[in-house]
Amino acid sequence: MAIYFTSDTHFGDPRILRLDRRPFPDLATHDAALIANWNAVVAPGDEVWHLGDFALGPSDARVAEILASLTGTKHLIRGNNDGPGTLAAPGWASVAHYAEITVEERRLVLCHYAFRTWNGIGRGALNLHGHSHGQLRPSPKQYDVGVDAQGFAPVQLPAILASRRRGAKAPEARNHRGSFAV
Repeated sequence: MAIYFTSDTHFGDPRILRLDRRPFPDLATHDAALIANWNAVVAPGDEVWHLGDFALGPSDARVAEILASLTGTKHLIRGNNDGPGTLAAPGWASVAHYAEITVEERRLVLCHYAFRTWNGIGRGALNLHGHSHGQLRPSPKQYDVGVDAQGFAPVQLPAILASRRRGAKAPEARNHRGSFAV
């Protein structure tokens, strides 16, 4: 079982193409590409922590349909754009404002928002967050796992840590045919 992180998919949110200049011609293509990218990297037995802003705009039924189409066991850390339909959608293994977990012997503090300080920071704990859409200047021990910062697909901890290395580019997601969906 692998553990992945992502954030700010904004399924069904028409503002996202304009505000973040995502490279998709329309919202339907955006949503289809993010679903394909997710399913290309996440296996059914894997776990995904979505750090907020899953969807904004679609009906509750459409949110549930999108969630059901995504592989893996899915946890939601609430974002500012996650409405009642997203929070109540069947398919979340958990829904919370905040979580602390350990992955690969690294203590992780998960929240939609970037923190200035957090539990365990002095003992090496990392803060994984979303919300900033790749626009915040990186701080030590803090990583933006949003799709805008991480190649439009969920990523594992080693890729997140590598994204900070000098000259590293955000990983690109391959679709199930081995070609790029973005």
